[in-house]
Amino acid sequence: MVEKVLAAVRTAPSKTEILEYPMPEIPIDGALMKMEVAGICGTDVKLYAHPPTKAPVIMGHENIGYIAKAGREFTRRKGFKEGDLVFVEHYVMCGKCEWCHRGEYRHCENTDWRNNPESIRYGYTSAEHAPHLWGGFAQYVYLPWNAVVHHVPKGVSAELAGLVTPMANGIEWSLFEGNVGYNSTVLIQGPGQQGLSQTVICKQAGASLIIVTGTSKDGARMDVAKKLGADYTIDVQKEDPLARIMEITNGKGVDVVLDCTAGAGTVPILLGIEALKRKAGCMVVQGEMPEFPNFPIGKMTTKYITLKSARGHSYRACELALEQLASKRFPLELVTTHKFGLKDVDLAIRSVGNKEGAVKDVIHASLMPWL
Repeated sequence: MVEKVLAAVRTAPSKTEILEYPMPEIPIDGALMKMEVAGICGTDVKLYAHPPTKAPVIMGHENIGYIAKAGREFTRRKGFKEGDLVFVEHYVMCGKCEWCHRGEYRHCENTDWRNNPESIRYGYTSAEHAPHLWGGFAQYVYLPWNAVVHHVPKGVSAELAGLVTPMANGIEWSLFEGNVGYNSTVLIQGPGQQGLSQTVICKQAGASLIIVTGTSKDGARMDVAKKLGADYTIDVQKEDPLARIMEITNGKGVDVVLDCTAGAGTVPILLGIEALKRKAGCMVVQGEMPEFPNFPIGKMTTKYITLKSARGHSYRACELALEQLASKRFPLELVTTHKFGLKDVDLAIRSVGNKEGAVKDVIHASLMPWL
């Protein structure tokens, strides 16, 4: 095994350097994962341009790889052995708090990078924190005893498994939070990898109507949305989205709104409230939201709307997402559009963000450190 590990490290806003780190010693209750695929999502685009810390960080929180080395206690306790293809969640839980005991480790203080400078979370934690390998944009990733690991089902490639995180988010947000089910009518705002994952999950759950909105630059993504089960797509720059939604639903509106615009501002929220014409609708919102001093709370209360925050995924959602990928029921290979090597991290992130001069029509980028 190599003695040094190459990693693409964010060293400043929108700046990446290829650096070397020592191969870590693996304790009896730890493991080392050889990276195969690190998915790149909209969160990476935001954190790359506006890092929450000045510390160097190995980004990459959607990580698939093979167990290269496993301590005997790691294998005994967790059931993973060398050679297994696995998905590692980005949460590194404490295993002791109330949230962890409830299985909701996504809320554990040990993973809370916003408020806890000592938190451990793949793709977020400083590379200065030994043993350094806390992100998927590297050849290897370190797995401590409290890493949350899943087997990738047989027949699912590493590249396809790179969709587990957005798929798991889709299950958590649309099914568990939004209660989408048989005969539900749904508005999905934003046709990125998250919105497309929600489309698949809502279709699988039996939704009778799925509407996906996007902008003119999302043309290729909107085409994929239809192939994955969307009944209608709306370009909000060419049509009045509310008028079109009312036309499609015969003035009734939708049951559930899923905001997948990653904090694009207040406009999607206002549209969602208007689109929920039925009483007792539900809207699930994700991303960092701006100040909203004129929030229409009166309209929300009179329409009996439930507003929920989308925050990550649970163990069960990940397992169901892996089963969904293994089912081959939907052509999800349409979402995994592009591959990039370690030296192309900057280009890959800019491409996912639809930045000027980057690769066009990227939906989900697979960062492959050994490519």
